[in-house]
Amino acid sequence: MNNKSFFNKFKNNKNVSLEVLSGLTTSLALMPECIAFAIVAQLNPMVGLYTAVIICLISTIFGGRPGMISGAAGSVAVVSVNLITTYGVEYLYLAVILMGIIEILVGVFKLGKFMRLIPQPVIYGFLNGLALLIFTSQISQFKTGTGAWLTGTPLIIMIVLVAISMLTMYLFPRYTKKIPSGLVAIIVTTIISLIFGLNTKTIGDIANIASGLPTFHIPMVPVTIESLTIVFPYALLMASVGLIETLLTLNIVDEMTNTRGQSNTESIGQGIANIVCGFFQGMGGCAMIGQTMINLESGGKQVISGLTAGFSIWVMILYGSALIDAIPMAALMGIMFMISINTFKWSSIKVLRYVPKADRIVLILVTVITIILNNLALAVVLGVIISAINHAWQSSKRIYSINSYDKKHDVQYYEIHGPLFFASTTTFKELFDYEQDVETVIINFRMSRIMDQSAIVALNEVTKKYKENGIKVLLSHLSRDCLRLLDDANEFIEISILEDPYYHIPSDELD
Repeated sequence: MNNKSFFNKFKNNKNVSLEVLSGLTTSLALMPECIAFAIVAQLNPMVGLYTAVIICLISTIFGGRPGMISGAAGSVAVVSVNLITTYGVEYLYLAVILMGIIEILVGVFKLGKFMRLIPQPVIYGFLNGLALLIFTSQISQFKTGTGAWLTGTPLIIMIVLVAISMLTMYLFPRYTKKIPSGLVAIIVTTIISLIFGLNTKTIGDIANIASGLPTFHIPMVPVTIESLTIVFPYALLMASVGLIETLLTLNIVDEMTNTRGQSNTESIGQGIANIVCGFFQGMGGCAMIGQTMINLESGGKQVISGLTAGFSIWVMILYGSALIDAIPMAALMGIMFMISINTFKWSSIKVLRYVPKADRIVLILVTVITIILNNLALAVVLGVIISAINHAWQSSKRIYSINSYDKKHDVQYYEIHGPLFFASTTTFKELFDYEQDVETVIINFRMSRIMDQSAIVALNEVTKKYKENGIKVLLSHLSRDCLRLLDDANEFIEISILEDPYYHIPSDELD
């Protein structure tokens, strides 16, 4: 990012007071979720707050979408938890650094645009799987420190407090949306717990909360091929799910604000933030859909709101960490259960009976793979692959020809309809009568396109078969992109083109 574009971000901030208030409101919504996500990853809750500060500030400054809020995210937390429990937190720090490097490379090589290739059923499956993973990750909180399930009075207290937290989050927005319902749920549940002296788990019981910010820290991991082999798959998964959620959020913000963010710049900004996070003992993160919506609805659409949110959490860490100790775990569990319910795309269930069978399979498969394998990135990749294969198969069945015979000039015409590519070449080659056609055959591509190398090979084979029977083949009405493909393969094929200087199609003018 150059200095000019950096300072231009601040020039666009016209209503500073509204931006500051939006940032303050958003920070209140950001803190409880980041604490909860840290607990999901079995980390000290303060790690979630450290991450929120670093990710929010740096991605706001270097990212490509003003108004978008980033922090410690559930999608990254559920991916990293297995690495932490198996190899230790130091490996997490290294994974976060590698995650950042991968994200920067995605931005540098402009791969963010490929986000548009993710079909809607895959997105729904991703969100549904993420929601179910967040939900199931909270079940372990119903256990004691020794691993036994809670029973009797402690279990009843936990269930009641969770219910109060969830009801508060559900009912409070009906009265006002100016104050984050998650913050209100924490306050209400904590007050009830203190007033009645309830014996229930608090954040202070499960983690050592200390004020201040972490210092620079190089991950204490042996620099070996074995270490990188362990860490890299997790880093790749974390980067994948982080970018998917970030770019999904960016697209939503684009639609709400009628503007266009820069996906590649955002990828680089997220990468820088995660690298810094890894060197300051953070858990890694990405854009957060819920907090971004709160920021936008509060009026924060520029850089100042994001900076205010990050600095507000910083102040809370320095001067309010003692307050975090008293928060009941049940309050955070209620918040996470409601986040899970709100993240799940309930509408996807309603439309299952109306969408094509292939889309139903993809949506369900992505959700199931996410839950069973606990692997959001793999689920998305498989969903995209299956969708692409289905699209290729459906397209391959759409190629056909309209045949006509010019008796005056003794020419057989084949007007091809539908795309000619690897999946449709077999059908294409069956369209012709190699033995019975007249001496000249013209294949018209006015309603078709030559898409890839398989198409070129198929054309060459058709030409050779006709040539064996003494028949000449000419191709006509080729668009410029098709002509370029054939020209590049000119040394390896025997194809004749019927020149028509007056023919063009609209897309030619855009080449």
